[in-house]
Amino acid sequence: MISSTHNPGIKQLLLLQQKSSERRKQGVFVVEGQREFQHCLEGGCEVVTRFICPALYQDEVPGDAVLVTPAVYEKIAYRGTTEGIVAIVRTQSKTLDDLQLPTHPLLMILEKVEKPGNLGAILRSADAAKADAVIVCDPLTDLYNPNLIRSSIGAVFTVPTVACSSEECIRFLQERNIQILTAQLQDSSLYYDQDMRRGTAIVMGTEATGLTDQWREAATAHIRIPMLGRLDSLNVSVSAAILLFEAVRQRTGAHTL
Repeated sequence: MISSTHNPGIKQLLLLQQKSSERRKQGVFVVEGQREFQHCLEGGCEVVTRFICPALYQDEVPGDAVLVTPAVYEKIAYRGTTEGIVAIVRTQSKTLDDLQLPTHPLLMILEKVEKPGNLGAILRSADAAKADAVIVCDPLTDLYNPNLIRSSIGAVFTVPTVACSSEECIRFLQERNIQILTAQLQDSSLYYDQDMRRGTAIVMGTEATGLTDQWREAATAHIRIPMLGRLDSLNVSVSAAILLFEAVRQRTGAHTL
């Protein structure tokens, strides 16, 4: 039973939580919470070490678990309601070629989205809409950032998620005849007027600068969400959810969701 935060294993865990460079160097990341950990296992991830606080853990404690006191768990857990488990897990390096897509896939493409909370929320929407993949182009945040995993509630493990360059992604989509719909205000049509029943990639940029010219030029069509108030934009995760579920509506023929 580890009772000190000065324990070398605890120090390593805290370093991995705080430093993306350390996560990349060691090829591991940190998962906190029973629900997120279960999604991680179901996604085929390899567990390196699991730290469990018996006073908080509801299930049978595995024999290979490293046990910690409530005081230590309070130090290593971001949230107090995570059922007493924090784990170090081996990183899975997926590429575009690893994606197994159906005939008419629905993809969410994100260019340079930098806020882990936004990316996590988009992953939750992608899971809910049963999108076939989320592709993060020229990423400014670590796909295994603890804040991203928390905000996605483990959706980063339930939706195939790949990081690559914009050039690679555009080539990948064009080779597969997947239409590219860029979300932008300029030179665009209303999103619900665009047929999304065929293979479709919905492309979102940052809230501050939008999409780069290479995506605008590669687009099959430009789409926008009508803004009826005084502001001209929505949070990127809200916009992504609206566009994803329009695709769901069209593909299911549903009038309501």
